[in-house]
Amino acid sequence: MANSSKSTPVEAQNTALQASPSMSIIAPAIGWLIPGAGHLIQKRWIRGVLLMVCIVTMFLLGLAMQGKVYRPNTGDLLDMLGFIGDLGAGGLYIVTRALDAGQGSIARAVADYGTKFIVVAGLLNVIAAVDAHHIALGKKR
Repeated sequence: MANSSKSTPVEAQNTALQASPSMSIIAPAIGWLIPGAGHLIQKRWIRGVLLMVCIVTMFLLGLAMQGKVYRPNTGDLLDMLGFIGDLGAGGLYIVTRALDAGQGSIARAVADYGTKFIVVAGLLNVIAAVDAHHIALGKKR
């Protein structure tokens, strides 16, 4: 008679991938606030560090190029979309707004590229937070 308390490697792996309801909420929230942290708290070290370095570097390069950080407004549609993209950067956006950085006007082409870097960093952070959520649910390894 086989011992039912032993599990095969596949069963152990499936058990490790089973969802934790609290982690499926905490991981994307922390991942949005601190880029890459949603993966780090799930012990996905390489992916978390790569995301953190890429998103923070892209955001800081955008600021260094004098990119604009959008504010919430009800005016132009492109400004509203830019705000949503910037807000995706989470804590980076909050700190930047608190320091009142990124508020210059776009006078050169480099500043326009910087603005796009900031928006793309925010959008990449949203994708990373969704990825952390899927990992926490067990839909992804």
